[in-house]
Amino acid sequence: MQQQSTIILGIDPGTVFMGYGIIKITGNKIKLLDMDTLKPGKMDDPYKKLQLIYNTVSGLIIKYKPNVFAIEAPFFGKNVQSMLKLGRAQGVAIAAAMRHGLDVTEYSPKKVKQSVTGNGNASKEQVLKMLQHLLQFEDDPKYFDASDALAVAVCHYFQGGSHLPAVSPGGKAMGKAKGWDDFLKNNPGRLKRDKNNQDMVIKSW
Repeated sequence: MQQQSTIILGIDPGTVFMGYGIIKITGNKIKLLDMDTLKPGKMDDPYKKLQLIYNTVSGLIIKYKPNVFAIEAPFFGKNVQSMLKLGRAQGVAIAAAMRHGLDVTEYSPKKVKQSVTGNGNASKEQVLKMLQHLLQFEDDPKYFDASDALAVAVCHYFQGGSHLPAVSPGGKAMGKAKGWDDFLKNNPGRLKRDKNNQDMVIKSW
């Protein structure tokens, strides 16, 4: 009997750079389908930029037919104008997802890092390194916005969102109440840290 697959579209919203990452889940196997960055750049009409974001997200949904949509929630900064632009970008991306009938889930940047690396304060480089290990790819994205978006999709998978089973980074199903603390207790030999006691690396599965 053929296993059903679930496709997750992850978005890191932005009006200068918008990252997107798409993964396919079959059983406990996770596969990278696409990861890239939209670069609206500087446009005289800011609403044209929002239209470009909407059309791009819609195009990704039409092309890859994701079952669920996950997006990073805007962080709270001191620059009101930047926050306004980021909020608009996120809203437009969400609108595109809802237009196509997708359930939407938001994750804070800290939650994404915690879910993917076990450290809510992990650097973008650490997040990328973990994603490369989990998804078995070597090429570095040109911009971290792409890997950040991919991390959002992987976070949704690990959290068991939208009818997905919650899993550990090793791909083993676990209850939603469990997480990295339980994983570390049950798999102490699978993990190591660098000399600064910061960079967590999962050993070969």
